[in-house]
Order: sequence, then C-alpha cells, then structure tokens
Amino acid sequence: MKILVINAGSSSVKFTLFEIDQETWLAKGQIERIRTPGASLKYSNHRGQKFEKSIIANSYEAAISEACLALCDQDHGVIGNLNEISGIGHRVAHGGAQVSGSMRITPAIKQIILNCYELAPLHNPPNFEGIEACEFLFHDIPMIAVFDTAFHQTMPPAAYTYAIPAAVAAEHKLRRYGFHGTSHHYVALAGAKALGKDVADVKLITAHLGNGCSITAVDKGRVADTSMGVTPLEGLVMGTRCGDLDPAVVLFLCRTGHSLDDVDQMLNKSSGLLGLAGIGSADMRDLIAAVDGGNANARLALDVFVHRLQKYIGAYAAVLNGFDALIFTGGIGENSSRIRALVCEKLGYLGISLEAAKNRTHDLVISSNAVGPKVLVIPTNEELMIARETARLLAS
Repeated sequence: MKILVINAGSSSVKFTLFEIDQETWLAKGQIERIRTPGASLKYSNHRGQKFEKSIIANSYEAAISEACLALCDQDHGVIGNLNEISGIGHRVAHGGAQVSGSMRITPAIKQIILNCYELAPLHNPPNFEGIEACEFLFHDIPMIAVFDTAFHQTMPPAAYTYAIPAAVAAEHKLRRYGFHGTSHHYVALAGAKALGKDVADVKLITAHLGNGCSITAVDKGRVADTSMGVTPLEGLVMGTRCGDLDPAVVLFLCRTGHSLDDVDQMLNKSSGLLGLAGIGSADMRDLIAAVDGGNANARLALDVFVHRLQKYIGAYAAVLNGFDALIFTGGIGENSSRIRALVCEKLGYLGISLEAAKNRTHDLVISSNAVGPKVLVIPTNEELMIARETARLLAS
C-alpha cells in the first residue's frame, strides 16, 4: 500500500511517498517559496536519484501538482500514475479539544481545522490549503488528518487546565493543548519497543529538542503532561522562543510602550537561544562553538537551556511517580552528545548515568546503569507516523 504524506507550511510543502507495508520511503521532496518568483522543488528517490529545479508555484495546488509530476516522471518517478496511491496523510497543527486522534477528512473535520485558525494562525491555514489542493488534484483518494495536538488530548484535566476564571477559559478555548504530538507518539512507541515492552506497560519522558523544543510525560501510552500550552511558546527554552515566562512580563512590556505585535514578535522570534546568546544564530552548533570560544552570553544561554530541561525532567519524574526511560529526539536531541551529557549529569538522583562512549556515538541506549531509568536516543520520524496512522484508518 502506497501512502503519500503531505506537510504544508506557510510557504513550503514537504512530501514523502511510502510503501507502508514495508515501512520504506519511495520518494520525498520539498517545494519552497510558494507564491514567490523563487519557488523551487527538491526531490530524491530510494534509488539515489536527486534533482533540484526552479518551478512556478503560485498556489498550493500548483506546488503539489509539481510534486505529483516528479513522482510519476518516466525517468526518476516511482509510480506509474496517481491511482497507485491508496491514501494521503496530512499533518495538521491544531485540532483543539474536539480531536483526540487522527481522523478521516470530511467536511466536519475541515470545519474543525478552520475553527482552530485562531489557535494556530501560522500553521492551520496552510495545512487547510494543502488539504483543499489535494482534494482537487486526487479526487477520490481518501485523506487522513493527523493532528499534532491529538496525542496530548489524553492528558488529565489537572494537567491541561489553566488557573484562570473557568468562564473565560471556556469562552476562548484556553487550555494546554501541547504540540509535537506526532513526534512524541512515534518515539514513545519506538522507546517501548527498544525496552522490549508494550507502550501500555512503560512510563517515559520524551524530549523533542530542535529549534522548537517540548517535553512530554507518557504514562502507559497516555500523556500525563506536556510542556507546550495553548501555543508552542510555553515550556522549554527554544531557538527563538522564550518558553516559560512570568505573564506579568508581557503586561509590563505593553505598559512601557511595546505594542502587542512587538511583544508577540519578541517572545516568538527574538528570544530563546537567539536572544540570550546574541551571536546572531539560534543554531545549537553555533552556540556551542561560541561557548568553546569563551563567549559569556552564549555560556549563559546554554546554561539556561539545560537548567530548564533538567527542571522539567525532575517535575515529570514526579508526575509519573518514577519512569522507565528518558528519550532524546529532534535535531538537538538526536545529534548533540554535549547537550545530552550536560542534561544528564545532574540526574543521578533519579538513577540516570550515561556511558560516555555510547553517548558520543549516538547509540540507541546510552545509559550505563543496570537498574533504574534507561536513556535512549531515537531519531523521530513524523512522516512515517503519519503514514502509519493513515494506513491504520484506511484499514479500519
């Protein structure tokens, strides 16, 4: 069964075609700078063929049409025609409190996505446009929406409720939703498998660390708590986002001459590692290089990043009443042995101990302890998770 995964962003579309029975990818690519003169397509297939070319993509429909032409191309394509595709899985950022799992796309589900525009103004609109483009291009091929918020809807009320007037929260749908759910779900399943157990039998702390960072406590396959909130701004220190912040800081800034738009831009785009280090980059590799070069601001940024993460791990150990494994994933989590070592050096009280050699080589299991929580490094694969969910729903 061939499943096409579509991830439509604000100016780009990523696509991957899977042969889901073997869980192997056949082709993947990215269309960038949609609706600009500089639009381009990058493409590669499982045979090692690659190309990049300029295209005209004045709409998501035109962009995805270019992806279809590449997939069916006589020389570097991987299918004869689009009818070989059994289903299409769409990544959707926000499904609100109504959606607790992946859903077959219907007019009702499309309306839910539209209703969540206010909660995810940067992500849901292009997600929706990607869906409508595929409806036009693929006609009768069934489509599934896989929501980033869905996995987190298993949280108990004590974890997702904000301590503000209940009527206000209800009116404006203000509660913890969480994000990166597809990634956290994938690595939780993979982590349980690595431990030789079913996900329903383990307690896990999953840390998705990239430009965006979030951490989740997973209790026997259900989310007990997660760090991101109504939006992806809450929680850990990130590349350009501040994470947890006294709400009064926003009030103070607004009362001292900053507009709401200024503050929104500041907290989401100019804070985090970028704002703290002041080196002109939010890339952890650049930050570590600056630290090694003696940059004091970069050192502080790194310390704040690690401290916040350690604090959340300790909190989630309490929420779970003990845990079986800590999982690192995402660009930083998978690739930075330095960050993993710094984070874990203060977690000995939880029974965590790293084996330095395994950490340096990014082994699956990098902890040295015979008993107590394991530490795992698991590359996330959100596209495969979306393909799995799509195939599962089609089969049902």
